Amino acid sequence: MSSSDFRAGKAAIAFILVTAMLDIVAMGIVIPVLPPLIEQFAGDSSRAGILNGIFVALWALMQFVASPIIGSLSDQYGRRPVILLSTAGLAADYVLMALAPNLWWLALGRMIAGVTSASFTTVYAYMADITTPENRARGYGLIGAAFSAGFVAGPLLGGALGAWSPRAPFWTAAAMSAIAFLYGAFILPESLPPERRMAFSWQRANPLGALRLLRSHAELAGLAVVNFLLYFAHHVFSAVFVLYAGFRYGLDAWHVGLLLALAGVLELIVQGVLTGHAVRRFGDRKVMVFGLFAGAVGIACMGLAPNDWAFALALLPNALWALAMPTLQSLMTQRVSESEQGQLQGANNSVGSIAGIVSPLFFGAVYAASIGPGAWFPHIGSAFLIAALVLFAACLLGAHVARKAVRAAAAEAA
Repeated sequence: MSSSDFRAGKAAIAFILVTAMLDIVAMGIVIPVLPPLIEQFAGDSSRAGILNGIFVALWALMQFVASPIIGSLSDQYGRRPVILLSTAGLAADYVLMALAPNLWWLALGRMIAGVTSASFTTVYAYMADITTPENRARGYGLIGAAFSAGFVAGPLLGGALGAWSPRAPFWTAAAMSAIAFLYGAFILPESLPPERRMAFSWQRANPLGALRLLRSHAELAGLAVVNFLLYFAHHVFSAVFVLYAGFRYGLDAWHVGLLLALAGVLELIVQGVLTGHAVRRFGDRKVMVFGLFAGAVGIACMGLAPNDWAFALALLPNALWALAMPTLQSLMTQRVSESEQGQLQGANNSVGSIAGIVSPLFFGAVYAASIGPGAWFPHIGSAFLIAALVLFAACLLGAHVARKAVRAAAAEAA
């Protein structure tokens, strides 16, 4: 597809980006208030770190089970009905969490959210439907930019609402998801024509069956490991960021929301502006490796930051991490057929979900063991420093595996 063809499909691209952004705004709204709400039920920050890790792991477990099923369903029935059903489910789930009287109800809400949020696999498959391989990193960068825009507006709104009432963000998130459903119902077109659809199969739709696709090429399996390490490191944010910022720097929901909004603005710039230009000049592989390395530096700086200003400044190099996500996705999509894009995204999300099951539990435990008089770890930012090492390992592995993937793609094209 030429650049003019890419622009010709901008209407469909705009539709999916708006739908994705509305979903992310709804998710971002609850980020500043959910960990403090868990802490309120738990009674102390150390126990809240463990429980928040468990809650994130429950969400990821449901994603692991649901993602390949949803991806395969979208391959058979199309992307649009799957996206609509998921946004409607999210709206109902946020209402449930707004009314949750205890931790058990919150846990149930997070599990339901894990199922409904698995539609993000379909969003990526939708973008794969309407772009060609050479423009796919650009398309994924736009999705990342839409996500980042949602994470700018969401945490800011959630922080402001949370200062008024800890339950208000959940009601607002429910309303945003309902708006996303209505928008999709009336505006979002279908991207997958009937002749390109694939019959649903439980062999492909179960989590382990979906992962078989990642073993179809040696370099695809290697890229999947990089994907796992990336997700593993990233979950340090969902597991401990809010609690850590509050405990170490005394930041409240509003200031945490501001930090998360700043992170969203930086990622929006990186994925919406820099990714396309960088890929055209340097290629997917080099941009991915650089993004992983810069992210490792940034997250290490966050763990070592002596005050809140240094912590905020560390978000600058960390934002370049966003270069790695769309380029890694682009490299992987080039190793499977067009009819397998939904399955690939389901498999990728399953890999991320496996990381999301073990990583929050790990980082939650590290955080809990890094604070208080009986701390096992010598530094309060140990969770961030470990995440930086994981990301650096992903950088080294990615540099090697991506080189093989690019060569294999070039050989097949020839």
